[in-house]
Amino acid sequence: MKPVDIQGATPKARWKPNVTVAALIEREGRFLLVEEDTSDGVLLNNPAGHLDPGESPVQGVIREALEETACQFTPEGFLGMFMSRFRRTRTGEDITYLRLAYYGSVSEPDPQLQLDEGIIRTVWMTADEIRACPERHRSPLVLECLEAYLAGHRYPLSILTTHDSVFSPPTAARAA
Repeated sequence: MKPVDIQGATPKARWKPNVTVAALIEREGRFLLVEEDTSDGVLLNNPAGHLDPGESPVQGVIREALEETACQFTPEGFLGMFMSRFRRTRTGEDITYLRLAYYGSVSEPDPQLQLDEGIIRTVWMTADEIRACPERHRSPLVLECLEAYLAGHRYPLSILTTHDSVFSPPTAARAA
């Protein structure tokens, strides 16, 4: 059934949030962030990015962490689902993100790998240092994920299931 406007006459476009994955990584009381060159200046973010077609969220967060930090991320559990909405500075576009956040550990950086385009460097910061600069966060979810982690939110990786159909082209035109 297609969504309709309030009057019931005109079909409306289906709203779809942008699905992203993020890694929350702690080592000795410090958290790994990336410094990114964005259209709004240099900002801090968790290693994070969009979920790509044909990959599970776990595969996506491992890939994004590697691309943005040159470190191999090992997910240990699921932190939670977080949503935020903002308006792009340049275009005025209204965007909602649905972030699937994982916590885990990383290897040392691989010196053979280059950081993803736009990533300036990685930084290790304490929770207090992160809290002290919210104006430098790419998203309010940087702090939300940190606070959830510090509050002890922990879920098993098995809480999210990726059906095998994600990894191959659809065989029939059936809706979920």
